Amino acid sequence: MGSTEEGPEISGGVDGVAVVEALSGVVEEVTSLPENRGPLRRMSFDLTQRVKLLAPLFDELRDDAGSIRPDELRGLESLRVALVEAKEILRLVNAGSRLYQVLRSSKFEISFQMATESIEKAINEICLDNLNIPLEVKEQIELLHSHLHRAKETMELPDLQLHRDLSWALNENYSDISVIKRISEKLQLKNKNDIIKESVALNEMVISSDGEPDVSLDDMSLLLKKINDCVLSENLASASMDRKTSFSKHRSPVIPDDFRCPMSLELMKDPVIISSGLTYERSYIQKWLENGHKTCPKTQQPLSHTILTPNFILKSLIVQWCDANGIELNKKHSNMKPENNSDCNQAGIKALMSKLANGSQEEQRAAAGELRLLAKRNADNRICIAEAGAIPLLIQLLSSPDPRTQEHAVTALLNLSINDDNKHIIVKEKAIPKIVEVLQSETMEARENAAATLFSLSVVDSNKILIGEAGAIPLLISLLCEGSPRGKKDAATAIFNLCIYNGNKLIAVKAGIVDHLITMLVDPTLGMIDETLAILAILSNNQDGKTAIASSHPIPLLVKLMKSGSSRVRESAAALMYSLCSGVEQNLKVAKEVGAEEALKELLETGTERAKRKAGSLLALMHQGAEPSEIAYTCVEQNA
Repeated sequence: MGSTEEGPEISGGVDGVAVVEALSGVVEEVTSLPENRGPLRRMSFDLTQRVKLLAPLFDELRDDAGSIRPDELRGLESLRVALVEAKEILRLVNAGSRLYQVLRSSKFEISFQMATESIEKAINEICLDNLNIPLEVKEQIELLHSHLHRAKETMELPDLQLHRDLSWALNENYSDISVIKRISEKLQLKNKNDIIKESVALNEMVISSDGEPDVSLDDMSLLLKKINDCVLSENLASASMDRKTSFSKHRSPVIPDDFRCPMSLELMKDPVIISSGLTYERSYIQKWLENGHKTCPKTQQPLSHTILTPNFILKSLIVQWCDANGIELNKKHSNMKPENNSDCNQAGIKALMSKLANGSQEEQRAAAGELRLLAKRNADNRICIAEAGAIPLLIQLLSSPDPRTQEHAVTALLNLSINDDNKHIIVKEKAIPKIVEVLQSETMEARENAAATLFSLSVVDSNKILIGEAGAIPLLISLLCEGSPRGKKDAATAIFNLCIYNGNKLIAVKAGIVDHLITMLVDPTLGMIDETLAILAILSNNQDGKTAIASSHPIPLLVKLMKSGSSRVRESAAALMYSLCSGVEQNLKVAKEVGAEEALKELLETGTERAKRKAGSLLALMHQGAEPSEIAYTCVEQNA
């Protein structure tokens, strides 16, 4: 966790009093923390109770603190440090995002385990026999110590139902209200105030992590939006009743303070969050920034950036409140600027360009990070950033000695390359060789995003040749073998697209890709079977590729996949086997010997249309020893 609070120096009796007072103070602070209602409430409760059980020890030591021996005093100071760490964990969990906590539950479990272990270790350093305390207190601490010893070796069992619900809910098109309601109840996000607090917690987390938390912000925002929609629907009847009551009283409703812009004090129509964490009406804060101000209007805190982040959750709550009170969000504020999807303002982009070109390493890193976020957000931002001349400056930063700056730059280019015009600018500025160099970066995320950028650029056919000539394929193969799960998939996608060009197939084969692919095909736990078969299939269209694949003896494995794989895997395995066996009598003989015929007949009955065509062609080859009307199949296949 963070740094521990500074404690008293240990040198004599007076310091013993200070240490005991400090210990008692920490216990009181932990006791005063509100009860945790989030997904980590069990771990928070257990840790809080264990800390509270130490209170009698410190109460007894108060009366005789001046006579505590130096060895025990050092043990007590270690205990103080451990308790401060525990308090910080509990405080952060209480104030933090519940969605983040449940999506990163293992991270928090480790933090709680470490806190428990630190307390257990500190107590172990104290010889209770040398302390002037009653026997019952000593026995209580010994019992607590044994509980802590067991607890540090025991991990909390995960809530499997909750994790299943979350995996479903993270699918953008999934909308089962009963599942969302279960998540809402387990996370205790059940009303408007809960949603607002969660929204604030998420925003503060993004700010504290420089906009790059280790969980996808899009995932958390999607979940929160679904939970908010669920809460809205649950409260719809109640809101309708409130509206009728409001009308019957003929009284103008009081606008909640949270819904008012701090600058205009009016109801917000388009709330946006600035880097200080506060929310303002877009038109007012945009005018403030365009007038050259670089501080938060309310707190006067210097702004780390000028990005305006739409507060969708608050806007949804405002709409709900207006509906409940019979208020229409009309267009009476005619001084508001026409709304568009761009978060960019000219002054902010100009400042970022200056930092990219002439700033210190820290300023360049921060500016590249801001552009990375802006370019990810929407299409208008990508156009705005490119028109401002950011692409050449970002390309220069691909050679930065700072890994984080390099990572931000390549990811910003990835996000900008979604726009087709930007693809041409990136290539025209000779970025491809530099992006290829990033495939050797120190950070895995930079390598992953470099691979994804090359894939994005390779959509343009002429770029496939340039990327292959720049030496990308061997480096992508390295990422395919040693990368993270996401890195492997990014590399596989890029390799597949590049190998559509025949010259790149030969480069890949010479670089030894086939052996790596066969190894990945054998291990289903890698989750790469679909991608591996797709690459092997496209390589098999080249004679060198077909020969290299056949020499790895994959046919028994392909038969196994045709029998037990998913429909897509079975189709891809059949297509690859047909390519290997067509015109190669030896491969056809091996297929017969390992029982391919049975799998192919089943595929004829239950496979996809393409799988059925390939299965029929293979069976004809086996029975006739020649290719029957495969010309027709091939014509159909080429048009598929």
